[in-house]
Amino acid sequence: MPRQATGLTAAKVSKARPGRYGDGAGLYLLVRSATAKYWLFRYVRSGKMREAGLGPARGPAAVSLADARKKARRLHDMVREGLDPLDEREAETAKQKAAAALEASKSITFRDVAERYLDAHESSWRNPKHRQQWRNTLRDYVLPAIGDMPAASVGTGEVMQIVEPLWKVKPETASRVRGRIESILDYAKARDWRDGENPARWRGHLDHLLPARSKVRRVEHHAALPWREIGAFMAALHGQTGVSARTLEFAVLTAGRSGEVRGATWAEMDLREGTWTIPYGRTKAGRGHRVPLTNPALAILEKMAELRTDGRPSALVFPGGRSGRPLSDVALAKAIRAAGWADATTHGFRSSFRDWCAEATNYPRELAEKALPHTLSDKVEAAYQRGDMFDKRRRLMCEWAEFCARPIVAAEVVPIRAEIGA
Repeated sequence: MPRQATGLTAAKVSKARPGRYGDGAGLYLLVRSATAKYWLFRYVRSGKMREAGLGPARGPAAVSLADARKKARRLHDMVREGLDPLDEREAETAKQKAAAALEASKSITFRDVAERYLDAHESSWRNPKHRQQWRNTLRDYVLPAIGDMPAASVGTGEVMQIVEPLWKVKPETASRVRGRIESILDYAKARDWRDGENPARWRGHLDHLLPARSKVRRVEHHAALPWREIGAFMAALHGQTGVSARTLEFAVLTAGRSGEVRGATWAEMDLREGTWTIPYGRTKAGRGHRVPLTNPALAILEKMAELRTDGRPSALVFPGGRSGRPLSDVALAKAIRAAGWADATTHGFRSSFRDWCAEATNYPRELAEKALPHTLSDKVEAAYQRGDMFDKRRRLMCEWAEFCARPIVAAEVVPIRAEIGA
């Protein structure tokens, strides 16, 4: 037991001049001035004298002599038990900070972390296409699923929910998605916004849940509508109301990719010149692409302009149900089914256009490839074809629009060669 403290009284504390005054059991009063008085607990640990503050002895938060003695006794007992009061205090402070940080991390969403990660790393990515691909990947696959979740709560189940369906049909895309989730969660851990193992890591974790990318079966081509049925499909589609139907019509008429059409903005449209210019950051090939707009395509844009509520150039031409968000592929798939062609896909209409070019026109192959636009596999050929053949493509797209406006019954089509043979 510590000896009974008799060295100080409340009056002595009040009148004490600058100096150090002992009270017993390691309790001291440190006086620096009439207004600066503090309680200290002195003890010896490993042969060294240490001091632990117990609070002020004067002022609004002053600790009374009686309370100071109680605190000193508790610390004295800790020393007798072999504990170091300062080390214990630091450990408790660290524990409280960790708990506070964990509590604060619950309010930091995956979306917040992703934005901070991009802000921290985008400047180091020299390739603009790479920067845009990061944002597109997060926008299309990740943020809709876990964007609003606390980063600390994202687990293997959430990662698998995003990656597993893609792994079966788009293994390369799925691999990139997984890697980007992993990088963002690693960033969150480094900032103390989450702890534990990264649920998106591949080696020793997801490699046990998913087959190797090299072993995933080759994906079949998107189901395409036979080109002879395009007219009938467009007629059925034209009878539908709503943004989804107009978006799909525009995609067919321009032979555009679903993501490029759904993400089109008014800034990309030149209605006077009849041109849609897709910036390099939004194309699959990573370079800009001009699309000639036919009269039917312009008519669709005029209808969408009448419905336009956002006057900003960056506003979407075909907005989704949620403000500022594009339509989903699911919405376009529903429009296809409503038209009566359940087996067709949005992307498949590009194949329909390509088949029509090859089988029903005399336009050269390279012109159709420019219209889609595809990257030429022949590097020598690609090196010489630097132009975009825009004027020729406008004539091609006008003929395609005319064909799309003519419903044709398959039984009425007579092969040209058969007619000549007769």
